[in-house]
Amino acid sequence: MAGDVGAGHAGHMDAIYKTQRHFYDLTRKYYLLGRDALIAGLAPPPNGTVLEIGCGTGRNLIAAAKRWPDARYYGVDISEAMLETARASIAKAGLTGRITLAQGDATAFNSVALFGVATFDRIFQSYTLSMIPDWKGALREAAGKLAPGGRLDIVDFGQQERLPSPFKALLFAWLAKFDVTPRAELKGAACGIARDTGLTASFASLRNGYAWSARLSRAA
Repeated sequence: MAGDVGAGHAGHMDAIYKTQRHFYDLTRKYYLLGRDALIAGLAPPPNGTVLEIGCGTGRNLIAAAKRWPDARYYGVDISEAMLETARASIAKAGLTGRITLAQGDATAFNSVALFGVATFDRIFQSYTLSMIPDWKGALREAAGKLAPGGRLDIVDFGQQERLPSPFKALLFAWLAKFDVTPRAELKGAACGIARDTGLTASFASLRNGYAWSARLSRAA
């Protein structure tokens, strides 16, 4: 049953992004706030491993590989259409040898089978949890793949808590057209998973609540 659900979601994402993927990065840069700050703060160790779950067009992985050239990069996404675009963008950037991509369900994927890597020094999820039906499962899956001393960084839509309510209503209605649902329970879920798995959690509200960020860290 889980495989059927994953396959169904993969097809749904392919349908959504079959056309959008061609102009996705151009439009999203204006409202997917906090991504570049996340990348700037990754600071993977020398020869470390970095995984993006929900890598989409590869935009973030390319930026991270340029910012932190000593690490090895991996990306997983459920949409083969997005991965096709990502592969082309990575090749154009001359980074094919440093970034490895694979199709997989964020809630359950075998990183050893896909990449030959069991755990990662840095994992990040940028504006993906708001699009994944079982987003808590995706968060738990990511946390379970942290290496000792590893860190999971998340940025996604917040609840617009310090912004005008009409703005929130308009934004949420617009996001819903793309099956995007900001996760009001993100802080509680992240802290709960951290508590259950022996991690340390921190949380921050960005841009008056427009975006939220969370970090789960594993002791060395």
